[in-house]
Amino acid sequence: MTIQMPTPFPQNAQSSEQISFDRREFSVILSLYGRMVAAGEWRDYGISCLRDMAVFSVFRRTAEFPLYRIEKRPKLRAKQGMYAVVGMDGQILRRGHDLAAVLRVLDSKLIKAVE
Repeated sequence: MTIQMPTPFPQNAQSSEQISFDRREFSVILSLYGRMVAAGEWRDYGISCLRDMAVFSVFRRTAEFPLYRIEKRPKLRAKQGMYAVVGMDGQILRRGHDLAAVLRVLDSKLIKAVE
């Protein structure tokens, strides 16, 4: 019987080029997502890690277009801010440097008047 050393996964240059959310950003996003799910507004989400941006998409139902997209584009860090909330129609609802401040535009959707 011979013992073989395990072969490591190949280092792919493409995987290091992907943009993704870090733990702190996920914490802020999932906190809002949890409140919206509890309110019955959102039901599903999807995450995409691409070369130039990371996207957290929010769905009312799985088979629909996303209601909102939370985007992280590090190339825009010095200009308009790397975080953006994009509506279903592609309109940018808010853009900025602070993720929590950008997500407040969606927090207002949670507040409803009680008669």
